[in-house]
Amino acid sequence: MELIRGLHNLPTVADAAQRRALPGCVATIGNFDGVHLGHRAILEQLRTLSRAAGLPVTVVIFEPQPREYFAGDQAPPRLTRLRDKVALLKAQGADRILCLPFNDALRSLTARQFIERVLIEGLQVKHLVVGDDFRFGCDRAGDFTLLQAVGREQNFAVEHTRTFVLDDERVSSTRVRTLLASGNFFQAARLLGRPYGYQGRVVRDRQLGRTIGVPTANIPLTSRPLALRGVFACATRLPDGEWVAGVANIGWRPTVGADRPMLEVHLLDREIDLYGQSLTVVPCARLRGETKFDDFSELVAQIHRDLDSARHYFRLALSPTRRPAESLASSLTEAETDAAESGGLCAATMPQARFPLASAPLPLDTAAAEHPGPTSTDAHE
Repeated sequence: MELIRGLHNLPTVADAAQRRALPGCVATIGNFDGVHLGHRAILEQLRTLSRAAGLPVTVVIFEPQPREYFAGDQAPPRLTRLRDKVALLKAQGADRILCLPFNDALRSLTARQFIERVLIEGLQVKHLVVGDDFRFGCDRAGDFTLLQAVGREQNFAVEHTRTFVLDDERVSSTRVRTLLASGNFFQAARLLGRPYGYQGRVVRDRQLGRTIGVPTANIPLTSRPLALRGVFACATRLPDGEWVAGVANIGWRPTVGADRPMLEVHLLDREIDLYGQSLTVVPCARLRGETKFDDFSELVAQIHRDLDSARHYFRLALSPTRRPAESLASSLTEAETDAAESGGLCAATMPQARFPLASAPLPLDTAAAEHPGPTSTDAHE
């Protein structure tokens, strides 16, 4: 899979030899945040066209995403980092990903300039798949009708994406964000085709957890709006592939103060030196919201109640009277399974019989309600 960063790495009119060497492509454009089942349907549509035409599948994405560029901290929380998005798109059959920096230069291109520079000159697109509500170019002047008109002039086909519906509702990144914010991790996983999780490398922090007998592995998070904030019963995949139960705090740690958001995970009944190691953390059930306590002793008491709640939740999962959890593993492609087993986005391999995904927050939540970020309806969201 080829990752192309920026317009400057695409051929221009002057690069005649390079342009002749490119076979053209079938392509789509969008945010693809989360790479959920709706995105998979689009990529399957592209793969079908790719097989028929013998052309590579190309996905055009933006970094930052347009709403992040325009709205800043008011933009919807992102579901996937760029690195994870690229890995997921590759697992779904993308042969080439063009990542365009969304900046003043790109947003100032007129719709026709975007088509000519990116689609015709740069990618030599032969077949384009986009939503029929797709807007692009300066002041969002370009639309599906313009693409079809230019396509007829320049001999490339344009068709709209197929809407993917689950439970009589369109699958979208907005819907996934809403489910996550409500604590419905099971339904969010159904829409994503895998459990929602985080992956990152453990860093040294202030080590306050060790002073109260609750050591944590700390993973820095982006300063962008967070899709989740609060305390969660979670499953953690260790570097050797073993999954263990834990409790994760996600957010800004208001009681002790922080200059950046952090994911702190405590492994239940296990203490391992994980500094510098890469972990995957999957929230399974929401225990409470993010809260600022009056003093540190109140926080410590609540942390121990959180540990008890998480242990109780996972004990119920192993109860012989409990109905076995539905598995999502059967929906994985061979490429996704290979990526997961090789240490990539391995939340997909989580044994859900041991670590069930809750469909609502656990009861007796007395913490202050958190406020999810605004929603988005961007194309291919």
